[in-house]
Amino acid sequence: MPRTAKKKKTQDTNHFGNRVVAQNRRARHDYEILETFEAGIELVGGEVKSLRGGRVQLRDSYARIEGGEVLLLKMNIASYAQATGFGAFSPERTRRLLLHRFEIDRLTGKLEQDRLALIPLSVYFKNGLAKVELGLARGRTTYDKRHVLQERDAAMEMRRLHAQYR
Repeated sequence: MPRTAKKKKTQDTNHFGNRVVAQNRRARHDYEILETFEAGIELVGGEVKSLRGGRVQLRDSYARIEGGEVLLLKMNIASYAQATGFGAFSPERTRRLLLHRFEIDRLTGKLEQDRLALIPLSVYFKNGLAKVELGLARGRTTYDKRHVLQERDAAMEMRRLHAQYR
């Protein structure tokens, strides 16, 4: 009986096995991430199809709490070509995020107390549902960014020298 080759996974997955659709890599450079939260996204029409196709952009997007609801602003999901009429949507519309009430209250307290922001870090599918990973973040100054880069370079140099020594 001939052996068949195993199929390679072509989709990007995170360490939980979920399919990552988009990441906001710039966020970890511009912000110091203090805590992360997982939230569902309320989508309409062809947005899910566009998300599955990876046609989403997180740059410059952010979340805000208004009226006891968490809203995601400026996340661009490209229009789905086959969606017309009922399935059509605005690419940069405000989307509601789904969190438990106690999480929203906790976030509200932290955002009011400190000068923090809610930044989307990644969008992914978990068990067929669209999720967004939100980061409770503090903005970095230019000095802080340089300092983080210097620390990263020093750590890389130490690993390289340690590998050479072995």
